[in-house]
Amino acid sequence: MNNISPLVDSLIEAFQCLPGVGPKSARRMVLHLLEKDREAGKILAESLAQTLSNVGQCKECRVFSEQDLCIICNDKKRDSTILCVVETVSDVFAIEESHQYRGKYFILHGHLSPIDNMGPEELGLDQLIKTAKENSFAEIILATNSTLEGEATANFIFEGLKGIETLKLSRLARGVPLGGELEYVDGGTIMHALSGRTILKSDG
Repeated sequence: MNNISPLVDSLIEAFQCLPGVGPKSARRMVLHLLEKDREAGKILAESLAQTLSNVGQCKECRVFSEQDLCIICNDKKRDSTILCVVETVSDVFAIEESHQYRGKYFILHGHLSPIDNMGPEELGLDQLIKTAKENSFAEIILATNSTLEGEATANFIFEGLKGIETLKLSRLARGVPLGGELEYVDGGTIMHALSGRTILKSDG
């Protein structure tokens, strides 16, 4: 039996929008909420609705935030002279968990991919270059993934920033495996990749 009720079927289909969740996993989640934990389902629905309605992007780093400035950008204890450019918010979580980095971030929300209509404008590269020119960063770390798309994105950013004479540009060391994505790399590897990062352009 594939159909139980229109509402249940619709909810099972809705759960499949999540990455890695197929029909069977979605059905298992929905039946769990209906059979064993309807109160948790109500909390989930309310939290999801509030988050989707109220969370936007930080106007500086573009991480998800309810406020104009996120917690990281508002933290005066962080090093405002270093900026780390990453592809996704998941990468921020991965780097933060390494406890190796205390600078600021800029999130691209993707990588250059013409087939997916992801160009410089969609990645906010104009904002990134403007930010780099208006702030006195000592270093910008290009921490895009070690994929073909990530490398192409890093090269594009490098070309846009290399004219800033006082700026040092660097890339994560090859502790991150070729083809790897930061969110799946362990904290120790990220720590060594940050500490051993390669200088692409020095300010001196």
